[in-house]
Amino acid sequence: MTTHNHTDSFARKLLLRFEGILNKIFGNDLNPFYCLGALGFYFFWVVAVSGAYIYAFYKTGIHLSYPSVEYITNEQWYLGGIMRSLHRYASDALIVVMVLHLLREFILGRYRGARWFAWFTGVPLIWLIFASGTNGYWMVWDTLAQYSVVAAIEWFDWLPIFGEPMAQSFISQEVLNDRFFTLISFAHVTIPLVILFLLWVHIMRISYPVVNPKRGLALGMLLAMLALALIKPALSQGPSDMGIEPRNIGIDWFYLFVYPLLDSWSAGPVWALVVGFSVLLSVLPWLPTRFKKIPVAEVNLEDCSGCRRCVADCPYEAVVMRPRSDGMHFPEEAVVVPDRCVSCGICAGACPSSTPFRSEAGYVSGIEMPSLPMAGLRTAMKNDLAKLECDARVIVFGCDNAADIGKLRSKGVAVLSLPCTAMLPPSFIEYALHEHQADGVFITGCRENDCYHRMGGLWTEQRLAATREPRLRSRAEHERIKQFWASSADFEKLASELDAFRSSLRKLDESDSRH
Repeated sequence: MTTHNHTDSFARKLLLRFEGILNKIFGNDLNPFYCLGALGFYFFWVVAVSGAYIYAFYKTGIHLSYPSVEYITNEQWYLGGIMRSLHRYASDALIVVMVLHLLREFILGRYRGARWFAWFTGVPLIWLIFASGTNGYWMVWDTLAQYSVVAAIEWFDWLPIFGEPMAQSFISQEVLNDRFFTLISFAHVTIPLVILFLLWVHIMRISYPVVNPKRGLALGMLLAMLALALIKPALSQGPSDMGIEPRNIGIDWFYLFVYPLLDSWSAGPVWALVVGFSVLLSVLPWLPTRFKKIPVAEVNLEDCSGCRRCVADCPYEAVVMRPRSDGMHFPEEAVVVPDRCVSCGICAGACPSSTPFRSEAGYVSGIEMPSLPMAGLRTAMKNDLAKLECDARVIVFGCDNAADIGKLRSKGVAVLSLPCTAMLPPSFIEYALHEHQADGVFITGCRENDCYHRMGGLWTEQRLAATREPRLRSRAEHERIKQFWASSADFEKLASELDAFRSSLRKLDESDSRH
């Protein structure tokens, strides 16, 4: 596990500011950058459904493929033509969100430690999607298909794995036969099935994976693609002719970007580039990093009742239940899977034995973060609360991966930053307000719908709303508790919200004193 230290790279600052602009335009719920993975699934299904319709009318054969596609496009433009355009634009959109998803996870550092599995299994998905899209262009068998097929075959012929050059099968219209079209037709159905399986593998270590975008976002994307289909429908580029070298080809830069390189370079350097880039992507999670590692969670069986809350709240399926091993009367015990744990501490925040309303002696939670045990967190909180002066005394709980709350510290403001805000049990909020140790509690963390540890922000909101265990009890004065989610790019707004909260506390105290 690696953790951030509030020092943002230029790329991360730029990304967060850009996403802040998108939040103002679309709102946090419909910000497409917060749903890139789900949008990838969505576009995949749009491609699958539109492709199934087109395939029902597609005919396989050297003299049949192109006319059948032309029939779908022109004679049946009102549905078949729109389906073909949807198929094209959803395929392009899939590439866009896939690349953005990869870049975003890299910039935010969400590919190291236990997250290596999702990153590593995503690499073959990239090339399978490119292969499926390129194969789809071949099925049209127009001049673009002819150009890309010949270039690809010559590229693969460079590898010393084929007995005879495959390019010989494409030297003339007479040599080429229908078996080639049967093969690419079979591949165009089979490769997406493999992609679907790998997509399942890609998310198999993630709890509560989001595979469907919000309805409004999905509808907006569909309407945009429909508009494109009507304004600029997908069209063929004329029938292929193996006796003529294709010229003035308009390529799809989303899928066929490698072909101009094949025109300019020899096959060897292009293979070196593709293989080298793939290897680099694959090993990125294990390359040296400036972020420090922190230990994974540990279970203390003496305080574990097997309640399963840690299992329910872990975003990465890193906590599992096993039969009891210590002879206690509880049937199960929690067990941490080290290579899945990202050290977020959300499990510790879920544990009922994490409450600070316990005696000093032997204060240990059922599941703990060795780098910040609950006893140490309570001690740090009490020490900071004791130093508070002035009126409107507030303690701020924040996240290591969000805005740097250390800059908020003052005589009237104490701060405690956690690996994730959801590591904080609601009972700590009650404890801070108990006997007026603090006048208010301010809770912050990653932007809404963009928790670095996926579910931390949502779990915190539900706990404070008393809809998820452990609940914030009703005896807590809710007017003295404030939530505001902010990234490092929102620090000024965060500071402003804290000032406003302290002002509201002063008014509340004045009102209480009059009564």
